[in-house]
Amino acid sequence: MQTQMTPTIEIRNLHANVGDKPILKGVNLTVYPGEIHALMGPNGSGKSTLSHVLMGHPNYTITRGEVFFKGQNLLEMSPDERARAGMFLAFQYPMVIPGVKVFQFLRNMLKARKGGDVSVKEFRQVLQEKMKLLNMREEFVKRYLNEGFSGGEKKRHEILQMALLQPDLAILDETDSGLDIDALKTVCEGINAVAASHSAMGILIITHYQRMLNYIEPQFIHILFEGQIVKSGGKELALELEAHGYEQIENEFRAALAV
Repeated sequence: MQTQMTPTIEIRNLHANVGDKPILKGVNLTVYPGEIHALMGPNGSGKSTLSHVLMGHPNYTITRGEVFFKGQNLLEMSPDERARAGMFLAFQYPMVIPGVKVFQFLRNMLKARKGGDVSVKEFRQVLQEKMKLLNMREEFVKRYLNEGFSGGEKKRHEILQMALLQPDLAILDETDSGLDIDALKTVCEGINAVAASHSAMGILIITHYQRMLNYIEPQFIHILFEGQIVKSGGKELALELEAHGYEQIENEFRAALAV
């Protein structure tokens, strides 16, 4: 049945540089609607580069390969077109924007996604529904955007954005970064709640550690090493990494190159 579905995103032999330096060296990855994938790998392997390339960051140059989002050529779309089409990126380090209230930011964000006005009454109703889903207090949206927010609050705000936008593909770039265990659990519960309410959403979790996967269970895990996905599997692959680290993966990769 899956083969008859249009993939949410299909990445074929993707190569990308920063300046003259190659970072991605042939990434292949397909995510179908409703699937949760985790992309793991050591620092410097290209995980965050992949997220930025997919969203159209101007500092990265694609030198080879193709990417299709819901059947459309993603590489021909501008970053804002990608967002409006249903792609979402939760940043590792969300920006602080003093003077902009969270309520105002979220309303303008939703207007841009819908391509038209959203009345205050309509927005407040949707916002309250999503905040209830995520167990968030109304006082949260009266604050300035990420100003004085803890690491956990910044990440919960991004999950609230995801809940409002209901993207077709959510890319979570090291969402666990800087979170203590309690904040991580709260954020992951929020991600699970949004995923349950929007079952067609594909999710790509980019993470360095296995701990986030204790709370969000992906169907597929991929290991990115030196700009390539060198191994894929199920939940057992994350447990293998937890036990043995990335050294075993690196040895297997080097041995394959030597053949």
